[in-house]
Amino acid sequence: MAIPSRVDFLVMGAGVAGLRTAVELARHGDVLVITKESLSESNTHYAQGGIAVATEGDADVALHLEDTVNAGDGLVYGPAAEALVSEGPVRVAELIEWGAAFDKEAGELLRTREGAHSLPRILHANGDATGAEISRSLVAFARTHKRIQFAEWTMVTGLVVADGRVIAADLAGAGPLAADSEPIRVSVRSVLIASGGAGQVYSDTTNPAVATGDGIALALEAGAALADMEFYQFHPTALALPGVSRFLLSEALRGEGAYLRNDRSERFMERYHPLLELAPRDVVARAIVREGMGKSANETRAVHLDMRHVKNINLHERFPGISAFLGKHGLDLARDLIPVRPAAHYLMGGIRTDLHGRTTLAGLYAAGEAACTGVHGANRLASNSLLEGLVFGARAAQAMLADDLPLHVADAAQRIQVPLAADEEVHLEELITGLRAAMWSYAGLLRKELMLLEGFASQQECADALKKLVRQGKGSRRLAEARALSRVANAILHSALARTESRGAHFRNDYPRRDDEHFQKHSVFDNGGKVTFETW
Repeated sequence: MAIPSRVDFLVMGAGVAGLRTAVELARHGDVLVITKESLSESNTHYAQGGIAVATEGDADVALHLEDTVNAGDGLVYGPAAEALVSEGPVRVAELIEWGAAFDKEAGELLRTREGAHSLPRILHANGDATGAEISRSLVAFARTHKRIQFAEWTMVTGLVVADGRVIAADLAGAGPLAADSEPIRVSVRSVLIASGGAGQVYSDTTNPAVATGDGIALALEAGAALADMEFYQFHPTALALPGVSRFLLSEALRGEGAYLRNDRSERFMERYHPLLELAPRDVVARAIVREGMGKSANETRAVHLDMRHVKNINLHERFPGISAFLGKHGLDLARDLIPVRPAAHYLMGGIRTDLHGRTTLAGLYAAGEAACTGVHGANRLASNSLLEGLVFGARAAQAMLADDLPLHVADAAQRIQVPLAADEEVHLEELITGLRAAMWSYAGLLRKELMLLEGFASQQECADALKKLVRQGKGSRRLAEARALSRVANAILHSALARTESRGAHFRNDYPRRDDEHFQKHSVFDNGGKVTFETW
């Protein structure tokens, strides 16, 4: 099916936030959903642990709110968190009605507990494949709507702004034959960015390869503000085997009783937090880093996840996906110590929005991990992300409909890009690898001013080389991704340097204490590179 030149609503991203928005919009107009690869390739699809939702009444909702605020380390925007926990049960009930099959026992939904939750409220599907089930059910339901059209293997390469609002989006092919595709400009009433996070900005990440921050960078380039970009959550437990990708080992493992042990076989979390292994993620991640530090900067000692003592459940049935992956590498949850280390996992910041997905640029909306409502504060509570996509995806759709912006027909796309030569493609990969390594080394879990300035130097070197290619008229999917990663890295570095305190996922060795007097505020980053702090 050909991509239309005009559509009411364009949705960038086919994860939980984008699809929930599209379903709502399709009742009132035509929707074009753009996804860089197949519909199943999203951060949503790879989410293991589950979806947090308070289904036991007002007291449960109040506790969920309290847990969310506590995990956010003094920076959660109260109205956003209240919307999340109070509207969450309705949105999850809708999801179940639309076909999502969560795990049950004797006809009742099974619930587990994860870090910083006061009680079990995490729903899961197929053991450890919750995101895949939510993605499957939403895609199937969205396909029943005749007014939703999907464009797979397609990128949004630019937003067209006129008279202070977004009026169109430029698209290009993102598949194997992308170099042969013609650019397309689609005129719209409004655009929603739900393209997920940017985990690929770090060399060690649990995110899939598509998570290159494209939507965040496009919004910034068009003139929208970002917020809280210094707060990148590092998941404490990614598999740490030489030559193996940083496979996520769900927090649900610790929810079912897993211990963390250092190289002396000691449980160490009692030295860091009274909730032990179920402490907030930022606390657990930094504890693992500190326990693994050797006598020299290049030495890293082993830290392990231990479930050998857990006898009340069948670990292979409860965690089939994780068990299968570990089995490929000769490891067994019930028998072995599993080597772990933190990896970049989730961006609490993103495109600044209000409580209904409106950005600072008219006609442009955002939801899910690409957006920042302040709902997660400085540290996301485990399993709140899928719920965020449902709740704020629906809210963004309602705002897009309420704003009822007119469709202005934009001029046709003109730019024809020249493919990169083979040696330029090799150099581009070298630039990306260097940037990702620098971000991990200089803007990771433990930061300080000199490290962040080193990160700036690497990011600027990368940005300059990318600008040279662009000036030559070169273009490709990978070049677009590299430019997005560079812009996101720049925003993270600027924001981390400006916040001279430690809070949540942002820890400064040179400013190790939380400073509420000066920094109980949200950072705001504009496309001129300026960081300001605002109270919401």
